[in-house]
Amino acid sequence: MSAAAPTVVLGDRVVGPSHPAYVVAEAGINHNGDLDLAKRLIDVAADAGADAVKFQKRTPDIATPPDMRDTRRETPWGEMSYLDYRYRVEFGVEEYEEIDRHCKARGIAWFASPWDVPSVDFLERFDVPTHKVASASLTDTALLSALRDTGRPIIASTGMSTMAEIDQAVAVLGTERLILLHATSTYPCPPEESNLRGITTLRERFPVPVGYSGHERGLQVSVAAVALGACVVERHVTLDRAMWGSDHAASLEPDGLRRLVRDIRIVETAMGDGVKRVFPGEETPRKRLRRV
Repeated sequence: MSAAAPTVVLGDRVVGPSHPAYVVAEAGINHNGDLDLAKRLIDVAADAGADAVKFQKRTPDIATPPDMRDTRRETPWGEMSYLDYRYRVEFGVEEYEEIDRHCKARGIAWFASPWDVPSVDFLERFDVPTHKVASASLTDTALLSALRDTGRPIIASTGMSTMAEIDQAVAVLGTERLILLHATSTYPCPPEESNLRGITTLRERFPVPVGYSGHERGLQVSVAAVALGACVVERHVTLDRAMWGSDHAASLEPDGLRRLVRDIRIVETAMGDGVKRVFPGEETPRKRLRRV
C-alpha cells in the first residue's frame, strides 16, 4: 500500500495533493512603506480570491548586509543610504496590527517572511497560519531553527539553492509541517529558467507538499505549475508594475492576479480524477459518430 500523500494545515485550509492550490499574493515590500498602499494590496488579494497575502519582515540592522548599508540609493524620498531605505519601508507593531485587522475584516489570511530571528519573535505576536522562508534565507540555520521552534507550519522557497542546501534546510526544519516551493530567483524570471520539472524533483525527494513561487511575467508558467501538481502558488502583487521599487516589474497587477486565480481553478477542475470513462456529454456524439 502506498503512503498517504503529505498534507499540511494552514489555518482552515488543508494544503497538499488532491486539495485546491493555496494561492498566496505576495505584497512583500511593494507597499513602499505606505500602510494605505498595503491595505489596498490586501484588498486586491481578497477581491481576486487569493487565500493569503504575504509580507516581509526585517530588522534592518541585522538583515542588511554590512557591505550594503552605506550604499547610496535613489528613492522617491530622495537619495539615502541603503540601510536608511530599509528602515523607511519597514512596518512596525502598529502597522502590522492594522494589517491584521484589515485582513480579518476582508476574510483573508496573512503571514510574512522573517529575515532574522528578532523578526520571528515579532511575528509570533500575531496568530499567523504559517511562517515563510525566503529563498535568500534558506541557508540561515539560526533563522530556520527559530522558525522550527515556533511549532508553526513553514513554507520554504528554494530559489538560488543547490540540492545540498535544500537537503540541509529540510534537515533543520523537519518534514512534519513543511511545504517546499520550487522557485527561480531571477527577477523577472525568463521561461527558460523556470525549470518547472523541479516541482516533480522536490516532490519525489521529500515527503512534503510542494508548490511554486513565481517571479515571471504573465500567467502561463504559474498555471502550468498547478498542472504539474503545485499545491501552493505564490506571486508578487502590485497596483502598477511601473511603480518605483525592486519587485514591481515581476509582479501581477490586480486584473492579472484575478485571472491567475480564475485559471488555476479552471485547471484544477480540468485535471479530473484520471479514470478513463465516457462522459455524459460524449453520449450523443458517440451514438451519432461511431460506425462500428
